[in-house]
Amino acid sequence: MKKILIVGAGLAGCEAAYQITKRGISVILYDIKPENRTPAHSSADFAELVCSNSLKSEAQDNAHGLLKAELRILDSLILRIAGQCRVPAGTSLSVDREAFARAVTAEIKNNPLIETACAEATDIPEVSDGDKSASSAPSAVIIATGPLTSPALLCALQRVCGNENLAFYDAAAPIIFEESIDKTICFPGSRWGKGGADDYLNCPFTREQYDAFYDALTNAPTAVLKPFETPGVFEGCMPVEVLAKRGRDALRFGPARPVGFTYPDGYLHNNSELKRPYAIAQLRREKAAGLLYNIVGFQTNLTFPAQRKVFRLIPGLENAEFARYGVMHRNAYLNAPLVLDKFSMLKSRPGVFIAGQLSGVEGYVESTASGLIAGINAARLVSGLPPAAPGPVTMTGALMNYLVTASPKKFQPMNANFGILPPIDVRRKDERYAAFYRRAMEQITYFER
Repeated sequence: MKKILIVGAGLAGCEAAYQITKRGISVILYDIKPENRTPAHSSADFAELVCSNSLKSEAQDNAHGLLKAELRILDSLILRIAGQCRVPAGTSLSVDREAFARAVTAEIKNNPLIETACAEATDIPEVSDGDKSASSAPSAVIIATGPLTSPALLCALQRVCGNENLAFYDAAAPIIFEESIDKTICFPGSRWGKGGADDYLNCPFTREQYDAFYDALTNAPTAVLKPFETPGVFEGCMPVEVLAKRGRDALRFGPARPVGFTYPDGYLHNNSELKRPYAIAQLRREKAAGLLYNIVGFQTNLTFPAQRKVFRLIPGLENAEFARYGVMHRNAYLNAPLVLDKFSMLKSRPGVFIAGQLSGVEGYVESTASGLIAGINAARLVSGLPPAAPGPVTMTGALMNYLVTASPKKFQPMNANFGILPPIDVRRKDERYAAFYRRAMEQITYFER
């Protein structure tokens, strides 16, 4: 009986497992949980969201929204469950992360074609070549162990790929208990009015408050990195203290930009007549009940005592109690242009696919898309069918295309963005984004059929 082995039960691994079983093929899914954890994980459930509870925008004029629309057409398990576990967040798809992980875990464990096992892979499993003597070997393998792949498995990948493994750092933002937020200072509202009136809480700075916060942030101690870790930081997950050191106004043009807000009636800023705040830090709900909020875009590698001191300088968080401190951890990924083909299979090991962030995509939904494509192609391989992928005019196809066409000299993980799509000769931005969307929907619908 043909079986596909998947190593890693994160977003990519679970999506791949679902796509394979849809095609009538059995799956063995290895994960180190529940007996063990990586340094960034705390739950025993699969598909744990580590950095944020946001899967980013759903708007049609946004690259992340386009990617979600494509994945829904392709019947993504992760997107379906995310929709069931969403919390208010404007045009963003944010979820109750605990409910989400529980639901994905239940879906996987209740699937009769999926066998789960708590095991750590320390080498790349052998793939059956069709010889009856090797019938116990899987027909294909998907490695979806994520950015915290174990050192032993990374060494095995290095032996196969050459010394082409790279590393960057990922950081998570602190999470605050709602009851410790001063709502006489913070005001509700979404930037540019996109979403419900109370999806976010906003912490307004005066210039004096911002300067005090900036000085404390840029001079605060950071956690000491492990000897094997290198100081490279991926732009998309940059710690707030690193961003701040690029200039005093870096935060005001980034996560703390003070634009796009309508202030509630009677709102007084700092007990004086209303004037535009100098900067605004946003808090986003973690759970549907609104008991927890994370500080949007304020991922950090500050020490825990420094986080208590510095983040309590944000107006409204003077008495903040932390449900979880921000953390920074090593993320590993392959130099995809050198080692992967456009269907996410290792060039040097036919039948072995790489999915998720380990493959060189960055982000929850991007990892899901990678797992979906790897799952489809692993199933097609063992069924004797040719590989397939959406065309590069789709966001899914463009991400896969980026992995094999980017320059290997300074390869960094890639998020969904319109810049990786083939250009369209439309001058106005809104019309151009609409044209991108129409073109992608036509192509992804054709691919799905």
